[in-house]
Amino acid sequence: MKKLIASLALGLAVLGYSATSFAEDAAASAPEATPVAAVAAPEAASEPVAAPPVEAAPAAATEAPAAAPPVPNKGDTAWMMVSTIIVIMMAIPGLALFYGGLVRSKNMLSVLMQVMVTFSMIVVLWFVYGYSLAFTEGNAFFGGLDRFMMKGVWDNAAGTFANAATFSKGVYIPEIVFAVFQASFAAITCALIVGAFAERMKFSAVLAFMAIWFTFSYAPIAHMVWFWMGPDAYSSADVAAEMTSKAGFIWQSGALDFAGGTVVHINAAVAGLVGAYMVGKRVGYGKEAFTPHSLTLTMVGASLLWVGWFGFNAGSALEANGFAALAFINTFAATAIAVLAWCVGEALIKGKASMLGAASGAVAGLVAITPACGNVGIGGALVIGAVAGFACLWGVTGLKKLLGADDSLDVFGVHGVGGIVGALLTGVFNAPSLGGPGYVADWVTVAMVAPADYSIAAQVWIQAKAVAITVVWSGVVSIVAFKVVDLVIGLRVPEDEEREGLDISSHGETAYHQ
Repeated sequence: MKKLIASLALGLAVLGYSATSFAEDAAASAPEATPVAAVAAPEAASEPVAAPPVEAAPAAATEAPAAAPPVPNKGDTAWMMVSTIIVIMMAIPGLALFYGGLVRSKNMLSVLMQVMVTFSMIVVLWFVYGYSLAFTEGNAFFGGLDRFMMKGVWDNAAGTFANAATFSKGVYIPEIVFAVFQASFAAITCALIVGAFAERMKFSAVLAFMAIWFTFSYAPIAHMVWFWMGPDAYSSADVAAEMTSKAGFIWQSGALDFAGGTVVHINAAVAGLVGAYMVGKRVGYGKEAFTPHSLTLTMVGASLLWVGWFGFNAGSALEANGFAALAFINTFAATAIAVLAWCVGEALIKGKASMLGAASGAVAGLVAITPACGNVGIGGALVIGAVAGFACLWGVTGLKKLLGADDSLDVFGVHGVGGIVGALLTGVFNAPSLGGPGYVADWVTVAMVAPADYSIAAQVWIQAKAVAITVVWSGVVSIVAFKVVDLVIGLRVPEDEEREGLDISSHGETAYHQ
């Protein structure tokens, strides 16, 4: 009897479900998929899920009741919430401590403030309009405003929630869970930029730049790379081309970016490099020693980043399945070997390995494996991590000298170089012949590309174009944003305040009492 009552209640809830809700909009054609951050083969048979919603026929006494909206899997939902929590931990305190330990003691609090307040501001902007610009249908470059102020993600009167698609047909998570997961990505991406112009930029100018750059660089790049209509939208071959045409520009090209090599790391690194040029060098740069004041805190921060990155990468599978596990083990392996590679390279160049080098190697490995984590095999991850360790060591030494910019905490040398290495090598090691999973060639049947049909050269070229688009887009937006902020507010603090330290001059407090 209890089961019968529960079934009747569920049927009434379905009949009263809001016509403006996300799930019923999807039922009018194919279930709308909130865009996601990976291309992985689904494990549709691994978990019992509710059937996708279907449009109800006109009421008739002899007809069966309409099918219930899809029910999100509780395991997937819990995994995504845990992933979000540890991504937040990556930024505060992980990134803040990593950066804070690298600056001089008189600027410690200024870096902590810039990271924490930037992170907080971007979370607010994300829920106001950023999520809508990135993950709703619009054109190939920008989303629309259907989710402005998170409108429509739940019906408070009915107590029902909109769903977001994953990469498996018929498998969903609550859209608010997807939105908050992606909010943590947007916020930490902007916080990464802080390291490039640390110790000399006005606090108000930092925040003004971040708001502009987030709006015109992060949100559209996220839309171009990650927005698509979801697997259930590909209901037949007749609609496949139309569904693909509604996706983001870079997604349409076939570029692979599991967790943000382009969207997060290259995007932020280019903005940081532009900032280093436009803000100018620190007073005394090249003449005075700018040694980190606490490598202990830097090591703690790097360790928190490593742990949090499992949520960043494995969470991007959007399901607790085999591809989340693949991203997990690849993140572990690539980071470990990158630490070793950096230490070996440093020992060969300088005669000894350093704690700063080991911590930097860890971040280099994490950055490089980000676009590849669910798109390559374990052997490929090890190669990517090793290459990244050596490449990023060159990025913060040889390349930095060639560029001539005072990139204070080597944002471009690690995140730019590592992101580019990872994005390009994803095209290599995604190949089935090299142990990779390949990609879904037909979303109607969810058929993977045949090993004989996979062209490494063609995929690397696609990856290279995605990198180039990201570099140019972020570079242009950053130049304009920095110029606007400079004209309105001014970018850097006066020289006497810079010499005193931004902790006192900008915030009126100090990290350490003597």
